[in-house]
Amino acid sequence: MTYPQGVWYTATMNSDTSSKDLIIKRLNRAEGQVRGIARMVSEDQQCVDVLTQINATRAALDKVAIELVREYAQQCFTNETLTEKEMKQKSTELVGAMSRLLSR
Repeated sequence: MTYPQGVWYTATMNSDTSSKDLIIKRLNRAEGQVRGIARMVSEDQQCVDVLTQINATRAALDKVAIELVREYAQQCFTNETLTEKEMKQKSTELVGAMSRLLSR
């Protein structure tokens, strides 16, 4: 089974609500950081301080991405019912997703 681009991770999120809760918590935190950055810009705060917060927000989103990849890999690659062809497809999906993530 392949997932449409942009939702490849959704199948894994239904199985473990604690992981899903962690991801939502981290996303909410990153959202708050982005609002803080906007406030800093509107208040004309120092460029270095704004860039520091941007870096912290990126790090928070990177942690979300890592958790999503962990969940996806755990679900897909421990599934004994997958054929070799399906396993290769999932590996290709994962590598593609990681490539998009790393090419900023």
